[in-house]
This record gives sequence, structure tokens and C-alpha cells, in this order.
Amino acid sequence: MESMKTLKARVEKGRLVMNEPTDLPEGTELELIPADDFDDSSLDDLDPEIRADLMDSITESLKQAERGDTRPASEILDRLRKL
Repeated sequence: MESMKTLKARVEKGRLVMNEPTDLPEGTELELIPADDFDDSSLDDLDPEIRADLMDSITESLKQAERGDTRPASEILDRLRKL
């Protein structure tokens, strides 16, 4: 799947019903997390120190983007493909 987007569903008579189009292939299985129970730490097994380092890196990246200190994604992807 090229990109992830949030899909919304509601419960009707004990069944999950999604009333929006999707291009997911037939038979695709999804893991659903109730929005009220969402806790990003449950999505992986990062320990608190690594998670804090990751959040610091993300924060710094956002600051760089705000300053315009960025490169086109195509340039980065080209470099990654050469590895």
C-alpha cells in the first residue's frame, strides 16, 4: 500500500461499518484500535529512552522544515534507492 490514511467506521448491531470508499484490495485485513483507547506507545515496542530520542528527532526535523532547511523528497528517495 503506497500511503496510509485513516479510515473511520462505526459499530452497528455489533458489526463495524465503514461508509467511505477505499482502494484496499479485497480480503485486506485491518487492525483497528478504538479512538478512545489510542495510545501511540502501544504501536511498537520502543523503550522510553528510544521513544524520547525519536520524539526529539521529530521535533528537530519539524523546526528544520519551518526554517525551510529541507530537500525534495525525490532527492532523498533517489539516494536511498542507491544504497
